[in-house]
Amino acid sequence: MLRQVSFFLVLAVCSSVVSAGPYAPAAGEPNSTAIYMDDPNFAAWATGITVQRGYVKIDEPDLGYVSYGSDANALGKAEGDSFGVVSLGDDGSATLTFENPIANGPSYDFAVFENAFDDTFLELAFVEVSSDGSNFFRFDSVSLTQTDTQVGSFGVLDTNDLHNLAGKYRQGYGTPFDLAELKDVNSLLDVSRITHVRIIDVVGCIQDGYARYDSLANKINDPWPTPFATGGFDLDAVAVIHEKTLLADFNGDGIVNFSDYSIFAAAYMSEPGDENWNQECDISQPADNVIDMLDFAWFVDEWLITEQWYGQ
Repeated sequence: MLRQVSFFLVLAVCSSVVSAGPYAPAAGEPNSTAIYMDDPNFAAWATGITVQRGYVKIDEPDLGYVSYGSDANALGKAEGDSFGVVSLGDDGSATLTFENPIANGPSYDFAVFENAFDDTFLELAFVEVSSDGSNFFRFDSVSLTQTDTQVGSFGVLDTNDLHNLAGKYRQGYGTPFDLAELKDVNSLLDVSRITHVRIIDVVGCIQDGYARYDSLANKINDPWPTPFATGGFDLDAVAVIHEKTLLADFNGDGIVNFSDYSIFAAAYMSEPGDENWNQECDISQPADNVIDMLDFAWFVDEWLITEQWYGQ
């Protein structure tokens, strides 16, 4: 939600936050995981988006859907201000795509930017990824915010209580995610070539009928209701840290070498339906549904080339 001029905001800022949790602190503090939008390690930004707007107020659907911002506001580099965003609303979502897939490199692989104007007024979202555009898998998340009392429309959160939830950091600073955490979650997910990232607003309401839960089955309490056109998670951008540019890097380790050759050789001269068919080895451009010399020529062109991040 964008900045609202209200005395309730003053009250929220003045309220105290009790007993910090064990997770990373706010941007700029020691041991924070926040990454500034101008960080040179960002290799790319989202290039495509589909948005499903959520309700202005999920328990009053007659109020309709949020409307602030165009989908394109979340494409390209983060702007780091309150206005260049797309608002998702209660339980709204945005699915983003990229020129090249995201790779599972060393440490964090991508980051999500929201537009919170300070370190405590935070609106949160779940993050899911897919390597085929159909099957999505969610990062485990934790919220240790108390659930006895609803955090109000202009209430505050403590970043130390939050883990793996987008929106943890103020505008201009991304919340990073590490694909290694999902490496073995399901055979349908290839963390070496993530093609889609989905951001899903956490409603934030602690009423049983509308509550959303973290991976420990805790209700997630964040500012609610936000009955404005700007309500819910406000997506600024998604940045890529480890970009997969080598099509012949079949095992996703950042270099094309004999390990990849073994994978290619096993699929050579196969077509869809063959027992040894491997679609990832159909790398000639355009792909032609057969693993042959055209693909081998592409493989040779990338032989022993490394990704920019290889060896970090």
